[in-house]
Amino acid sequence: MLTHLHITDFTLVDQLDLELHSGLSTITGETGAGKSIMLGALGLALGDRAEADKVRVGKKKAEIHASFDISQLSFAKKWLLEHELAAGDECILRRIIATDGRSRSYINGQTVTLSQLRTLGDMLIDIHSQHEHQSLLNTKTHQRLLDAFGGLQPLSKQVKESYREWRDLNNTLMEMQSQNDELNARFQLLHYQVQELDQLGLEPGELQQLEAEQNHLANAETIDTHCRHVVSLCSDDEGLQDRINQAVALLQKLDSTPTGVSEAESLLRNALIHVQEAQSELDRYLDGQDADPARLPEVEARLSAIYDIARKHRVTPEALEELHNNLSQELAGLQSGDEQIEALEQQRANIEKIYRQLANELSEQRQFAAARLAKAVNDKLAQLAMSNANLSIALNSASDTQLHEPSINGNEMVEFLISTNPGQAAKPLVKVASGGELSRVSLAIQVVTAQTSTTPTLIFDEVDVGIGGATGDEVGKLLRELGQSAQIFCVTHLAQVASKAHHHLLVSKQSNEKETLSRVAELSDKEKIAEIARMMGGPADSQKSLAHAKEMMRQGAGA
Repeated sequence: MLTHLHITDFTLVDQLDLELHSGLSTITGETGAGKSIMLGALGLALGDRAEADKVRVGKKKAEIHASFDISQLSFAKKWLLEHELAAGDECILRRIIATDGRSRSYINGQTVTLSQLRTLGDMLIDIHSQHEHQSLLNTKTHQRLLDAFGGLQPLSKQVKESYREWRDLNNTLMEMQSQNDELNARFQLLHYQVQELDQLGLEPGELQQLEAEQNHLANAETIDTHCRHVVSLCSDDEGLQDRINQAVALLQKLDSTPTGVSEAESLLRNALIHVQEAQSELDRYLDGQDADPARLPEVEARLSAIYDIARKHRVTPEALEELHNNLSQELAGLQSGDEQIEALEQQRANIEKIYRQLANELSEQRQFAAARLAKAVNDKLAQLAMSNANLSIALNSASDTQLHEPSINGNEMVEFLISTNPGQAAKPLVKVASGGELSRVSLAIQVVTAQTSTTPTLIFDEVDVGIGGATGDEVGKLLRELGQSAQIFCVTHLAQVASKAHHHLLVSKQSNEKETLSRVAELSDKEKIAEIARMMGGPADSQKSLAHAKEMMRQGAGA
């Protein structure tokens, strides 16, 4: 609910601080005193279009702060959390309007867009007059009120969830159908590529083995010739072994062997051992060679096949194994486009069947709830001197296509229609010509739906235009009744309405040679009596008028 309103330099107000309360608060004052200034300021705080002429003459800017207690408003707290604007159980809307017409908007001290301010404002206050904040002119509100009145929110939520699931599947299906040719082409390509790589059958490490073998086979004859030549160099007469033996024998014939010569002899003996070992290794290698001349073409053909496929896929031969794995995994997870579409169509049909069952059940429940709600509202309208008026609730088809596709609202759109005169066709509320009539219709609807409504603060302007007497008394009673479950503000000129208020705000105008200012003050009980006496039209200071006003307040408190 609205707990505090601060206004600076707005139209005729220089400074205004109001602490506001629950229940019914009436706003009264002499004609021209500026009773609608408070509503205008609130409208700006809620996101109305800013106008430069709203800034008080001689000032650079106007500023409005509206503070709300949102401890009981889970939907508003959720919205604030989602937009990272939460600040506990208090919410402060702030609007600054400059003389050039520009404005800045804030929620809990953070700059926001005007759209965000309006969205949150609609959750906090509902203004009933010829005013853009009147949510009853929005058919979405009609559906919310009907579903809340009938206790249908859980079923309505199931319908919405089922619709969203159907919508997501339908969007996926539509996208897939538009891409079906591309999907099928991709499937065929993958199938061919994987089949080709399967047929190649490249084993782990095979490429390296083949390349080594090919290198060996291609040089086998040269290797054999060179190895045999080396063996002959080591073992033939006058070969390496023979010559080293001769060198060792010469050194052994010396009678005395110097140290350097002795070391040379030792090195020669070691060299002889290494030459012998080298010859033995070569002999074993040559004895083990059985190279098949026909093997080389086989190896080269296999390598050629591997290299060709690698070039075809534009990868290195070493990357073929990884490519094979990746393409196989993609193919395993990819059905053909036709198969996927068929599977999705079946899923969509299953979800739509569930949706239809829920939506049909909701339609039946809405029919019963609509009849009960319309009767209750019409009974209230009769109390408000609108006995000729008749509210009806239309349940129109929610689908905007000939295919009757599912809708988030269920099978129907809910719309409140009103006929204010006998024989007159029922029309949407937005086409009701009289602001006073519209306010009384709104009042009747709000009183009936008060226990299930989610808007915590309601403002009625022009609700008593063109009425008086007993009807005005009924308006006051209904407003006070509504004030038991919501915070109500009502701009009124009727003493019958003002006498029913829990709180009374008086707007007055003060003028001097330099300027004219509007003031708003909450009245004490004694001041209330005097103001109601004035509103009745008699002498405000006469004992008779004061006694009458006091009696009206006593009766109003018991309403």
